Amino acid sequence: MNINVNQLSETISKKLNNERSKILEVGTVLTVADGVATVCGLEDVMFSEVVKFSSGALGQVQSIYYDSCSILILEDEIAVTEGDVVSRTHEILKVPVGKHLLGRVVDALGKPLDGDILDVDEKREIEVKAPGVMQRQSVHEPLQTGIKIIDALIPIGRGQRQLIIGDRQTGKTTVALDTILNQASINKSVPENERVYCIYVAIGQKESTIARLKQTLLEHDALQYTIIVSACAGDVAVKQFLAAYTGCTMGEYFRDNGMHGLIVYDDLSKHAIAYREISLLLRRPPGREAFPGDIFYIHSRLLERAAKMSRDRGSGSLTALPIVETQEKDISAYIPTNVISITDGQIFLDSSLFYQNIKPAISIGTSVSRVGSAAQRKAMKQVVGSLKLELAEFRELEAFMQFSSDLDQDTKNAIRKGQLLTTLLTQGASQPVDFVEQVMMFFATQNGFLDHVEVDEVKAIAKKMTIFLEAKHSDLLDRINTLGKIEEADSNQLKEILSGFFNIKQSNEEQKGL
Repeated sequence: MNINVNQLSETISKKLNNERSKILEVGTVLTVADGVATVCGLEDVMFSEVVKFSSGALGQVQSIYYDSCSILILEDEIAVTEGDVVSRTHEILKVPVGKHLLGRVVDALGKPLDGDILDVDEKREIEVKAPGVMQRQSVHEPLQTGIKIIDALIPIGRGQRQLIIGDRQTGKTTVALDTILNQASINKSVPENERVYCIYVAIGQKESTIARLKQTLLEHDALQYTIIVSACAGDVAVKQFLAAYTGCTMGEYFRDNGMHGLIVYDDLSKHAIAYREISLLLRRPPGREAFPGDIFYIHSRLLERAAKMSRDRGSGSLTALPIVETQEKDISAYIPTNVISITDGQIFLDSSLFYQNIKPAISIGTSVSRVGSAAQRKAMKQVVGSLKLELAEFRELEAFMQFSSDLDQDTKNAIRKGQLLTTLLTQGASQPVDFVEQVMMFFATQNGFLDHVEVDEVKAIAKKMTIFLEAKHSDLLDRINTLGKIEEADSNQLKEILSGFFNIKQSNEEQKGL
């Protein structure tokens, strides 16, 4: 019998390699504690790879050592016990994406929480590289929030990252929610390719809060344009950490397909705390305020994925509104300074303004948009003028209001104008104002038509003015809205119309007085 030694050796070697690779594909759970499993045997496992336990639970590799690895248990933590077999999947965590998610509430893994079955057409990895500079274009399209003070003074553009920051219970979520409601209102009257689809990521919120938010969206017919990703306070830290990346991946679907997305992270303070908990459980060395050294990278790799894509890539956009909570207005704390340096500006909500019932309680002095008027339509730029300067001057003069009898006339006029503007810019929750109505209000203010109106009555009269214009001169308003600017002829016509409106109103009031 002839035996080919080389062939026999090659066959045995192949079988041994196959057996070895099978051994390297599985491991054994050594310990389980606080949602972290220590596993040995997975010698070729990759960082962030999804693994499967023999109980059916899924885990994600977070730390790799010489003889073991640490795995975060994503679900069914109780079912995982010491001695369980763990197998590789060779995949990074993926979540479902697509329009079929609109109107749904899902968890950090993309699984439905509202009871209905979810049809999965496409899945994407939650960890991807942010678009490079050459894949983007500058932010130039406005994202109308419906909030007068923001659209006029701190404009947000499609593809921008604008931070909402402030103390607890100052209206941060309300600002983000009103922005979502305004997108839904606009979506009903624009072509499908101009619509903005919203993703609200709730991190560490109470389930009752998420239920109320869903109900608000439903009542305003906005849920059909919104995806809610929920990682509530009762969920494990890993789900609270992953929820932000899950929501971002869902938003990227719209961005990469030539559509427009808006994502709200509520909030990144709790997101950072969840990651700190994970890092400490993994025995990584703590740094400033006990946060791990890579916390800046955690947020930067998330927020850098918001972008306005180039024309070659469909001109889609993903706008990010991260929310960060401060303690006693301290914006110099670790997480706030990190996120401020990553974003393109911040909207700072001042608790002292909130307690004065000035809502939204936005501080003009500390709020800024680095995109600025590039994200505004020309009509808005034409009418806001020196509005921000006048408001900032008023906030400086507020301290002297108690000495009103000793002030000169110019200072009194500046204070009165500031009070009038502050009142005009106040706005109730869930009451977004459309673009044309805002432009008409600021046009009347800029041209002095509201100067002699009582401060307490200015909002009501401005509202009556816009109702009058919509009823009698809708063609003029439609032309301004279509052009996005006020032509000189339109400006002169508006002045003539408003002069008549306010003269009639003034004469009626004088007759009542007599």
